Amino acid sequence: MDEIFYEIKEIKNEVDILTKLDSEIILHYLAKVSDRLILYETKQSFIKTKSSENEIIQALQKVFNQVNPDLKFCKGKIREIFLSYSS
Repeated sequence: MDEIFYEIKEIKNEVDILTKLDSEIILHYLAKVSDRLILYETKQSFIKTKSSENEIIQALQKVFNQVNPDLKFCKGKIREIFLSYSS
């Protein structure tokens, strides 16, 4: 459980065409507390450019390295797998 899964999604905001936030990164992290498996999820919106995805992952990796250098970012989805497993 040393992986943080992430996915990048484009935000489709039909209400305000002037909004510059056009993407979001969604982070998923599995943790085991006692005998329970917990899925944490958080989102952050950002302005998408050609190199922004890579820059954001690198910046987040630096922050998480200060807490736990063993945590690694993995591109992919785990939410659906977790929900089907926990049902």
